Amino acid sequence: MSVSAGRQVQSAATSIPQMLAHEGTAYSFEFFPPKDDASEAVLWESIRRIERIRPSFVSVTYGAGGSTRDRTVRITGRIARETTLVPMAHLTCVGSSVSELRQIIGEYAAAGISNVLALRGDPAGGLDAEWVAHPEGLDHADALVSLVRSLGRFTVGVAAFPDKHPESKTLEEDAEALVRKADAGAEFAITQMVTDVDAYLRLRDMVVARGRELPIVPGLMPVTRYGQLQRMTALNGQPLADEVTRRLEAVKDDVDAVRAEGIAIATEHAARLRDEGAPGIHFITMNRSTATLEVFDNLH
Repeated sequence: MSVSAGRQVQSAATSIPQMLAHEGTAYSFEFFPPKDDASEAVLWESIRRIERIRPSFVSVTYGAGGSTRDRTVRITGRIARETTLVPMAHLTCVGSSVSELRQIIGEYAAAGISNVLALRGDPAGGLDAEWVAHPEGLDHADALVSLVRSLGRFTVGVAAFPDKHPESKTLEEDAEALVRKADAGAEFAITQMVTDVDAYLRLRDMVVARGRELPIVPGLMPVTRYGQLQRMTALNGQPLADEVTRRLEAVKDDVDAVRAEGIAIATEHAARLRDEGAPGIHFITMNRSTATLEVFDNLH
């Protein structure tokens, strides 16, 4: 399909909440901004492979502590201009004044991007550091949601934490936080990586019990190397499900077996989440799409 045809597809595309409501199970894929030109070439190979299966949408994250912001904005805009994909822009409060946030939102709008994931973001110094807002910035995701909604016809999503946000004492606190974000104008949520399906279901049911029909999309990442999940959880502070740890531990000395088991676990989780009524599956690709495409094929 030509670039011009791709733009026509995007201009006619529905918002992410509409996709989640009408597509059955929506499938989306998440990339992270590369650090150099060589890594960016690998990213674009993955994006083109994903494009062939016509996912509901794709996203590009910020780097840790809000780093790589400029590259994220540029790549997300390029996806909007040069592919048939619907991009969702990430936006965090970390290290940005309100004025800078307004500028970034304006850049997204100029690129034709209307779906934004609004996040407070992790502390710039890592999870062990104290969260400190920019002196002229925002310190809560619900305030960022309100800002984005005030600046144009954006559809805004937020993060959800089935295993509790690192700063929360209980899952109830996270359910209440999602309600506040919905009250501020959030129309959907995407979770941190799910390794325990029951944890996702508990959070979803808590939000429903509070009178909110906020669609919550679970994030999944197929493990391809032993230790990959442990490194991820060290960065985001989430616990690992015991069953997942046990299954990977049993094959840790066989590289091929680890990959096969990781894909099997992700497939099983995705199938159960779909059966339990999850509105979509958000695949975390780590910029290498082969494993996530295998899970996608298994589901079909």
